[in-house]
Amino acid sequence: MFKFDKKSFIIAIIIFLVEVFIALFIKDKIIRPFIGDILVVIFIYYFLKAFINTKAINLAIFTLIFSFVVEILQYFNFVELIGLGHNKAARIIIGTSFSWIDLVCYFVGFIILFFIDKDLKKNKL
Repeated sequence: MFKFDKKSFIIAIIIFLVEVFIALFIKDKIIRPFIGDILVVIFIYYFLKAFINTKAINLAIFTLIFSFVVEILQYFNFVELIGLGHNKAARIIIGTSFSWIDLVCYFVGFIILFFIDKDLKKNKL
């Protein structure tokens, strides 16, 4: 079940660096709020794929569900509930504000995976 995939890891690192660049330097109304949320699903997918050897479709679905759960936890102020409201890293990683549009962005990222990942192209829904 566990197997290191160098290519997926490199893709994850590149996407992570793009996300960091967006967070630090982009202050617009399109790329930062929307593209960043689309890319986070792709990042999580490739990061998990770098270490977990399972069907790509299962990994993609898990990634989408995980993203949705984190967003829904934001609705319930999860960071505050677990006592990490003062922790800047926790607030950034988990998030603090729920948005329906974020759920749409996560779904768009999920769909994009089917166009860019050869393993998902082979195992269509």
